[in-house]
Amino acid sequence: MRKILIVIDMQNDFIDAALGTKEAEAIVDAVKEKIRSYPAEDVIATMDTHLENYMETQEGKYLPVPHCIKGSAGWQIRPDIAELLSGAKIYEKPTFGSTALAADLKAVAQEEEIELELIGLCTDICVVSNALLLKAFMPEVKISVDAACCAGVTPDKHLAALETMRSCQIQVING
Repeated sequence: MRKILIVIDMQNDFIDAALGTKEAEAIVDAVKEKIRSYPAEDVIATMDTHLENYMETQEGKYLPVPHCIKGSAGWQIRPDIAELLSGAKIYEKPTFGSTALAADLKAVAQEEEIELELIGLCTDICVVSNALLLKAFMPEVKISVDAACCAGVTPDKHLAALETMRSCQIQVING
């Protein structure tokens, strides 16, 4: 059984810049340790990626805080995490979930038995979106989320997202 780690949006804007939180800063060391625990070829990452017209998009109207604008410092993966991801496949995604990631992993699952673990930011937006998308694409693949390597927009939203994922047969560990 091949176990694949998916590192969601560990970008500067979500850690200590435009939308950063102390909870996001607090998980950085645990995220680095988790990445180190996987073979490099079994680590995948995502990057929230918006363009200069972000404020004109539907998301920009509901979350009017420019963030993760492609090419900006806030869009970059935090350097000490990026270093651990050298060689990893990275999916740039213009919205919360990545259908390209789900489709690619479904193709892998058709060739070999896999298990998926998700970590990253934000639990209640991009982590839960990707977890549910992956579950929809691959209902028989075991999917887990390490709560100790995730942070939500608020602590309460983090806990609510974990409960949502539990309800959808996604295993939550350390939470």
